Formats: sequence, C-alpha cells, structure tokens
Amino acid sequence: MNRHSNAPSFDRRRFLTVAGSGVVATMAGCLGLRGGNDNVVLDEPDAYDRTVEADVDWPIYGEQIPTATVPAPLLDRSVTTTEFTGERHTLFTFIFTRCPGACPGLMAVLRHVQADSVENDYADEVAFMPITFDPEHDTPSVLEDYEQRHGVERSLEHWFTLRPETPERAQEVVEETFGCMFERTEDAESDSEGETMDMAFMHTSLVLLANKDGYVERAYTGDVPAPSTIVDDARTIVEGW
Repeated sequence: MNRHSNAPSFDRRRFLTVAGSGVVATMAGCLGLRGGNDNVVLDEPDAYDRTVEADVDWPIYGEQIPTATVPAPLLDRSVTTTEFTGERHTLFTFIFTRCPGACPGLMAVLRHVQADSVENDYADEVAFMPITFDPEHDTPSVLEDYEQRHGVERSLEHWFTLRPETPERAQEVVEETFGCMFERTEDAESDSEGETMDMAFMHTSLVLLANKDGYVERAYTGDVPAPSTIVDDARTIVEGW
C-alpha cells in the first residue's frame, strides 16, 4: 500500500483549493523512455515537484496503485484494482453517471484510448476501470445504459465498470483508498418524483494511468485532459515496455 492508504476525511476547503489551483494542474505527457525511476516508462512530469509539495491524496507518478476489490456488475463478478498487475496497463477514473460536467469527458478520454488500442493492436495490453461513487443512483442498468451511450466496446473484455455496494463503501474505495475526493452538493435539485438531478456531487477530476507493474505513470487532474495526451502516453508505455 502506498502513502495514500490512510487518506484523511473530506476537507472541503482543501478540496476547493487543490482542485482549482495550478499546483496540481494536469500532469501532461512526456515522450521520453525510462528516466530516473526504473518502475516507470514515461519521464517525470513537469508538475511533479509541485505535486509532491502539495501532498495530494491520490497516487502520483512512480507510486503504486492501491488495492481494492469492487463488484463489476455488468460482468457479474468482482474485480480487484491490481488484478492485472503483470499483465496489462490500466486506466482508472472516478465518475457518477448523472454528472453534467467533467464525467462525460473523463469517460470520453478512456474511450479514445480504447479505440486507439483497437486500431493499433494493443487492446489485449490495457484494461479500463471507471469507478462510480454514486451507487444509490448508478444501478447496473444505469451503468449499462451509460456505457452504451459512450460507445464502450464490451466484447473486447477489457472494460470493467466498478460499482461499490454502498455509499459507505464508495467513500472507502474512491476517497480513502484512491484519494479522489467527492462530496454531495447541498444545492442538488430534485425532480417531481424526488430523484436528485444533475450536480449531485462535487469531486476531483482524476484519471490514473498505471503500467503493467502497477506503478502510476500519470495522474491527470485539474481540467479533463485532452484525449490525445493520454492516447500518446498510453502508446508510449506500450511501445516502451
């Protein structure tokens, strides 16, 4: 377990400061091969020193992906986040399906990499793990519809949408284990039937790209990263492995 295994409880002021600051802006890709860290392929990102100083809660460049076992309801089994260590490079993100802002972009980023993996013959070398932190709303049928709307190709058997069983378990996995902070918004609107709509949560926008050995190559946060950036980084890892 890495230094984020005992993540603190949600600090709203720190969340707003970190999520909106340039200190932890998107850690853009570099195309160099193995540099000073033998556990990774990509070179140290430009923002690395500042990110270390900011002491962010999510795993960063060169750190190991934490372990959690979460149901993948569309596959009728559970998946461990480190299950493919030694076999596949892995992309993680953290979403809720009724999100009108960052989440569709985060899903689109993973989909671009999936499409590129098919086009460039590395589909069997990658795995995708979006994790919802809204299990009360994001039922298996809702997740299935969400995948379909985003064009996920499920026949490739490398896409694992994960759903913690309860809100409490979602907090354990997403916030405490992975350091991706989220909080239900106080001003969330409800429809005529009482179902919460639209901005039900504020949350960190986060994509993690880990290599086959389970080490983080990139932690993209801040704005949703350009799909081309993550595609380039994923290709570089696959080619340089």
